[in-house]
Amino acid sequence: MDTYPLRLTAHGLLLREWTSQDLPAMQKVFDDPDVAYRTPLESPFDPAAALRYLNNAHQARQGNERIHLAVTTDGHQALGEILLNQVTGSIGYIVGTAHRGKRLATRALRVMTEYAHTTIALPRVILEIEPDNHPSIAVARSAGFHPSDLAPETVTDKGRTYELRTWEHHFSARRVHKATG
Repeated sequence: MDTYPLRLTAHGLLLREWTSQDLPAMQKVFDDPDVAYRTPLESPFDPAAALRYLNNAHQARQGNERIHLAVTTDGHQALGEILLNQVTGSIGYIVGTAHRGKRLATRALRVMTEYAHTTIALPRVILEIEPDNHPSIAVARSAGFHPSDLAPETVTDKGRTYELRTWEHHFSARRVHKATG
């Protein structure tokens, strides 16, 4: 059973689907040198890129491929994004520069991980993180992810070749029972 629009509330956050009203906020979050360096997102991330991204996110959601949610504390102002690729079981996250240091990524990752395990029924979810991306590694550890035994994947994007290490989180009925019981 799927609901539109999707809203997830936990850990002091309200994660919700992006809307056309979010295009300026999306641009502020994604048009960042760190985001351009670490992600395949367009750079510069101008208004046209934001509109393309929003349309692609909506199409991916309708096709049950990916869920892109704006990270908010109040249901309104988008501070970042958390996404779940339902095909690969991978999660990605971005928090705007102005909003970092508030544990938003860790909290959003926990919410999306719980959703992936309990609602989508994914027994394992993964993150793909560069070995030198220490802030993202800290987020992964804080949210209960552990490095997997898989060999790193070599990726070339935007003229840069780098490795991605897989981090994983496995469903635990005991953990869910403890959280709800």
